[in-house]
Amino acid sequence: MPQAILYIHGFNSSPTSMKAELTKRYLAEHFPEVEFYCPQIISSPNAAIAQLESIISSRPNVLWHFVGSSLGGYFATYLAEKYQVKAVLVNPAITPYLLLADYIGWQTNPYTQERYQVLPEHMTELKALERQKITENLYQVMVQTGDEVLDYQLAVDKFPNSQLIVQQGGDHSFIDFADMLPTITDFLALANAK
Repeated sequence: MPQAILYIHGFNSSPTSMKAELTKRYLAEHFPEVEFYCPQIISSPNAAIAQLESIISSRPNVLWHFVGSSLGGYFATYLAEKYQVKAVLVNPAITPYLLLADYIGWQTNPYTQERYQVLPEHMTELKALERQKITENLYQVMVQTGDEVLDYQLAVDKFPNSQLIVQQGGDHSFIDFADMLPTITDFLALANAK
């Protein structure tokens, strides 16, 4: 069965972010048969999920995998549970409805320069996407203890029996992410697609 990766970037990020670009290049070099999708995520959580599900449904005969960074990790968790497929979470947001409450108002995406509003109802939408029960074997969770944006311990507590990789130091961007790409593709069993 053909395989595809849906890379889901974080809040105020884009498909041209470092991790997205590194993932795209690594797959093109080592797994060219694996389809790669990385859309610019819509700012409204409900619209973002609809956007991602539209991409998934456009390729029904593909085995999907998700790679989500920060807020994208939260969305990837929702999708992994819905579709029961594997997801790699990189410094994932665990309670974004609390964190992003500080960002209510107008925002400018530093990558795209898009101006958009974060609304109070977006926190309600995010909360509704939370998955209390998770299928732990679906996840590889990569965190760095030096993450200055998110408390890495929340991810450790949420996914204690998943494939958990805790690196000392680092930051929210996940320093040396490129070094982790073979570990990611091994977890997703992309070699089996060859």
